[in-house]
Amino acid sequence: MSAGRRGQGAVGGTRLEYARAKLLLLMLLCALPLFGSLSLWWKGISVIPLVAYGAVSLLTFLLYWHDKRRARAEGRRIPENVLHALELAGGWPGALLAQQLLRHKTRKVSYQTLFWLIVALHQVYWIDRLFLENSPLSLF
Repeated sequence: MSAGRRGQGAVGGTRLEYARAKLLLLMLLCALPLFGSLSLWWKGISVIPLVAYGAVSLLTFLLYWHDKRRARAEGRRIPENVLHALELAGGWPGALLAQQLLRHKTRKVSYQTLFWLIVALHQVYWIDRLFLENSPLSLF
């Protein structure tokens, strides 16, 4: 095998490793909200969080796709506040997936900072709800 092919294999292997790492991160981040939402549904409390995460994530993914198309065509863009509001409403898994698959909204530091704060807020909420609900340290 030539040196060039080995180099390509190493780069391809690295891309595959990054893709696997990103998929693992997405699954880990979704674990708490999914488990929490499922537990609310199983207990007969509410199906709304489970449905909302799925529906709003799909809507958010589609809006990212639309915004990416508009960015390429230099058309009217979707305001970042709208995207962030959808992420906050439970669409952050769809946003994270869209960011990675579409390579959209990944370089703007101010956008990413607020995005990751929203993700962290969801994680903290579910940690509190699932593990600290009866604790004196409970936040909500």
